[in-house]
Amino acid sequence: MTKLATILAILIVALNALAGCSLEEQVRQPKPEDGVEFSKPTNQFYYYTEAQLAAQRGDSEGTIYFLRKAIELDPNSAFLKRELAVVFARQKDYEPALALVDEVLLQQPEDVEALILLGKIKQTQKKYDEARQAYETVLTIDRENQNIYLLLGGIYLQENRTEDALRVYQQLVRHHPESYSGHFFLGKIYALQGQPAKAEKAFKKALAIEPALLEPRFEMVKIYESQGKTALVIRMYKEILRNNPRDVRAAMELGLLYWNKGRKKEANEIFSGLGKRSVEDLDVPLRVVQNYLEPNRHKEAIVISTGMLKGAPQSSDIHHLAGLAYYGDKQNAKAMHHFLQVKSGSRFYPDAVVHIAFLYQEQNKTAEAIGFMRDAVEKHPDNADFKYFLGTLYEESEDYARAETALKQAIAIEPEEAKFYFRLGVVYDKWGKKETSMETMRTVIEIDPQHANALNYLGYTYADLGRNLDEAEQLIKEALKYKPDDGYITDSLGWVYYKKGLYEEALQVLKKAAELVPDDPIILEHLGDAYLKTNDRENALKYYQQSVKNNHKDKSAVEAKIKNIKED
Repeated sequence: MTKLATILAILIVALNALAGCSLEEQVRQPKPEDGVEFSKPTNQFYYYTEAQLAAQRGDSEGTIYFLRKAIELDPNSAFLKRELAVVFARQKDYEPALALVDEVLLQQPEDVEALILLGKIKQTQKKYDEARQAYETVLTIDRENQNIYLLLGGIYLQENRTEDALRVYQQLVRHHPESYSGHFFLGKIYALQGQPAKAEKAFKKALAIEPALLEPRFEMVKIYESQGKTALVIRMYKEILRNNPRDVRAAMELGLLYWNKGRKKEANEIFSGLGKRSVEDLDVPLRVVQNYLEPNRHKEAIVISTGMLKGAPQSSDIHHLAGLAYYGDKQNAKAMHHFLQVKSGSRFYPDAVVHIAFLYQEQNKTAEAIGFMRDAVEKHPDNADFKYFLGTLYEESEDYARAETALKQAIAIEPEEAKFYFRLGVVYDKWGKKETSMETMRTVIEIDPQHANALNYLGYTYADLGRNLDEAEQLIKEALKYKPDDGYITDSLGWVYYKKGLYEEALQVLKKAAELVPDDPIILEHLGDAYLKTNDRENALKYYQQSVKNNHKDKSAVEAKIKNIKED
């Protein structure tokens, strides 16, 4: 055993199995043995201590440097190699982390901590086969490690391998009968397998171990709902609220249940109470967004938000929620009504203003939308976003001079906001000011070098003009780094190849673009052009015809291409 291993034998070194596969590791500060002189940089313990001090300062480079020095002095130390691997893993620098873990496992194939670290890195990399293998190996060595059962079972569940997950969680509760997590996940699996009685029993076991748990109760609600046992559902929601009176989810679901069963008075009492709470408790409106608006449960969101308004009729937050709910349900008049109730001092006022303008626009009332946004700009002259949206409305109505003015005013307020310059560049392009458009797009890229749309816009413009084709290719490939599956950017790359005379390459890329965006008339025309250049007239004709069918803005030009093919 090395001197460092002896000194550090009293340490507890463990990787915390946290949600999200955290690679955090807690290490107690070691104490030097008598006779160990760590004032001199000549022993591994000195360097290890310096590494810990560097880590406390947030100095990652220093931590790595000192750990490497320590390893030079004690090259067989599995502990030091694991420590350094964890540092690399925290930085998401997985290659050196894995190399160190491999070194440890080559020396000590049953090093549990190294295997756990290997599993977590592979899981983070979504290499689930290798992560599973590492975790399964851990459990053959250490059958008592609860966290690894949970991590392994979680992977199997994620991959819908319920039988394997069932095996893992059964092993967990066999070794740890008091693991409420194990019983809970067994219940989840039984429910997935259509075994409600077993699922209910497992959830009740989890609650017997940890009575304060809420999730098993919510899972039992699902079982009772599927069985039409309304009384048990109500009882379970009341039980949840008895354990946690401020549980917003249970209150909302119970209120909806009452509402759907015609018990409107009881429902409104719950919703009204939530409305009053929402004035101080921001979790209430947040839950409406998360549980109802985001999953597109708009009708339920309408019931809840309008019920909440009975308790807080002047609440801008709730009016905003109601507006979003009605908007999602395509009841635009009611949406407009609620958005108009949002007060100018509300955090949601800017969003309400933009929604109102869009509602006008959706009704083809562009003049009203512009008028409304102009009023908002006059009342809030320092709001850059209002000027930005006013500019987009002018752009939509092809009033490019006013669009330019509004967007420049937005830029004057927020000169580093890339989206303002990008919109201005688009306006210049539509206005026929290509050079100014390209210069503006270059400004966008200076502000945000990863702005994929600006990179693509500039690259495509070069290609369309037949200029700077090498730079155009470079710009578009850079854009694809950030949006690899964007059909329009893929089309741009194909068009660059076409302009460079690389027709076979263009054809392959444009075919991919058409797969990503099957109905875009410009992409279809480009694909037709590529087929024509590769002497496949049949497919060229096919895609030109599809382009016309999909309302190409320059239909006559594409029809001329069709005519030429048919006449030749």
